[in-house]
This record gives sequence, structure tokens and C-alpha cells, in this order.
Amino acid sequence: MSSQINITFPDNSVREFSAGTTGAEIAKSISISLAKVALAIKVNGELRDLSRAIESDAKIEIITPKSGADALEIIRHDAAHLMADAVKELFPETEVTIGPAIENGFYYDFARKTPFALEDLEKIENKMREIAKRDEKLVREVWKRDEAVKFFNSIGEKYKAELIASIPANEDVTLYRQGKFIDLCRGPHAPSTSHVKYFKLMKLAGAYWRGDSKNEMLQRIYGTAWESEESL
Repeated sequence: MSSQINITFPDNSVREFSAGTTGAEIAKSISISLAKVALAIKVNGELRDLSRAIESDAKIEIITPKSGADALEIIRHDAAHLMADAVKELFPETEVTIGPAIENGFYYDFARKTPFALEDLEKIENKMREIAKRDEKLVREVWKRDEAVKFFNSIGEKYKAELIASIPANEDVTLYRQGKFIDLCRGPHAPSTSHVKYFKLMKLAGAYWRGDSKNEMLQRIYGTAWESEESL
């Protein structure tokens, strides 16, 4: 018989759950409608994927599109992955490098010989909408650092391999997979691509790899993403 843990909600009410219960299961126990819109869970102040198990007593908050800055960070981070996935589908020779959420949006830096044109932004945005509609699950995977370096080198993603190689050898790394696309990322992410609904690609710019003018010039695509059509 599994042990029980106490889960404290934002209103300070406490309920018992089995140890190993996931954030998704807690959301579903509250209501199906909450489970459908839930993006992530905050466990003792730490944002986590809904799929991760909770093993001990914890204070939690289910993050939804209405959760302010926490929600926007997840949506924008998801949008960066969505854009990189779209670029790889449309322009497979492109290498992906770094793509964070930033204030008011997100960007991703790409390495490719042919410069992106402004009309490519519309193609990429349309492909992003297509991938979002596919409702691809975002799956968190924990890899040994050296295995991840070897994997990204094997698929021709040398920038990503270089990034991972700079992580201490004894540290595991987290990768997120959505469909055929896989990326290095700490997370957390929403459960699937369908949670990214309100976004727009904004502009192109140049950026040096790792911000160093001695390194290669990359192509940066900026976008914005929000929790509602009205905010966008």
C-alpha cells in the first residue's frame, strides 16, 4: 500500500493523496475543466511539469493561463520550442542554438547558410499553428550529459552539442521531446503544443553565437506570445 502525502492548496485547505501523484492527477481531482487548461504546477514554490510525481508533503498551485507571469513564461518558452520545431520542418538544414522566453515574448537563434527572408516568417508562423493543432505531447527526458552530446552531434546539431558539453560531466541534462523534435531545456513546459494559441512572429535580427563577436553570426527570430487573443 502506497504512503499518503498532504497537499496544501493556495486557500490553505489540505487533502491527502498517494505519494507519487502527479500534478495532472491533482488538477483532474479538482475538475476536468481545470485539468484541460492547466499548464504546470508550482510545488513548494518551484515550477514543474504536470507529469512529474510528487513524493512528499507539499504546498502547490496549479498554473493556468490566468496565473500571470508564471503562465506567460511557460507559454513563451513553449512558443520558442514550437518555432524551432517549425523551422526544422520547413528548413531541415538549419541548426538550432538557443531559444529563451524574454520580456513580452521569445526568440530563437538559428544557424543556416541562407538568410531568412521576411516572407519566411509567415510560413514559419503557419507551420507553428499546424504543430500546435497536432496537440503533440511535450515529454521530459533525463539524459546523461555525454549521451546527450553524442546524440546531438549525431543529428548534426553541433551548437546544441557544444552547449551540453559545457555542462559539468556528472550532471544529468533534461531534454524535451515533441513529436520528432527534441531540445535541451530545463523546463517546465505545458503538457502539449495545443496550449500555445496566441502568438505572432515579429522580426529578424543577427546575433553572435554565445554573444561573442569572435563567433559565428546567427539569425534570430523574435516573436511574442500571450495567454489570450485580447492580450496579443
